[in-house]
Amino acid sequence: MFPLRPHDSLDLTPEAPSPRLITEIGEVGLLQIVQRYCPTQVVGDDAAVLEPPQGQLVVTTDVLVEGVHFSDLTTPAHAVGWRSVAANLSDLAAMGSRPQVLVMGLGLPASTPIVWVEELYRGMQACSEEWGAALVGGDLCRSPHRFVAITALGAVQPGRAVQRKLAQPGDWLVVTGPHGDARAGLELLLHPEQGAGVAAAEQEWLIRAHQYPRPRLDIVPILNGIPDPLRIGGMDTSDGLADALIQVCQASGVEATIDLERIPLSAALQQAFPKQALEWALYGGEDFELLLSLEPAVAQYLLQQLPGSACIGEITGWDPKGTVHLQGGEILSRQCAFQHF
Repeated sequence: MFPLRPHDSLDLTPEAPSPRLITEIGEVGLLQIVQRYCPTQVVGDDAAVLEPPQGQLVVTTDVLVEGVHFSDLTTPAHAVGWRSVAANLSDLAAMGSRPQVLVMGLGLPASTPIVWVEELYRGMQACSEEWGAALVGGDLCRSPHRFVAITALGAVQPGRAVQRKLAQPGDWLVVTGPHGDARAGLELLLHPEQGAGVAAAEQEWLIRAHQYPRPRLDIVPILNGIPDPLRIGGMDTSDGLADALIQVCQASGVEATIDLERIPLSAALQQAFPKQALEWALYGGEDFELLLSLEPAVAQYLLQQLPGSACIGEITGWDPKGTVHLQGGEILSRQCAFQHF
């Protein structure tokens, strides 16, 4: 036994009580907690009654599963809530639509601490309120693993939806911001020793990029300010920039040429992981930026209005295979991109 040093003391205070679990309050008690995070005028019935949107209805859904998309090691409950909402809002942004409401399906083991559920909803509320989307209901069930399944509804004016199939030869390819930060943040969370020699500010930036991604809904009012006709191809880059490039080209039946040196990389990423930066920008995923295919005049306007955006290439012709060429002759592949199966 090691002797106590002069400044050591024995802690004789009682141990903190174990966190309460949802099995102690049951479904009724849990519902009373989660309904606090929904508008009182729309919860309590079997379904929410809403006013129809102005424009076309846009619907998307996204599922986050414990052990696949998050874990206690990398993502606190508040961040799980934020990310689950952000993933759906990013899909709405990728369609050029404004968010309206969210509904959620939540699966939990009975051994889940109540505080985890409360923090999850606080994270969801923080993200949804920032972009004006209300959580209007959902469903709860017991599950051997935690999962969060959110459906988001948005609205877009007819003929102005961004779609993957709308890219055409002559378009510029624009990304809304830097890529690779979320992958670097995950690396720091899984392997903290990788941060040795990296400034605390850079580490915090990268970890926050992973835990609290920001959907690019700031682009929607910019697009709404462009008069008709408006044709924009594109999608979000949550599965990696390389995946998005190939998917847009394949859906549109076009080929593209990309300049890798023009892909924006944050200073934090280049400082922390200079050797992996470009690979993670292409294949890391979880960045929640947008890839857009635009006529040159529209692209120039967007680049002026959106700090941090960059033109990384152009659509060079028609190609049913959707080939993406890199400068130097190499062809971009999806083999390194994230795939569930």
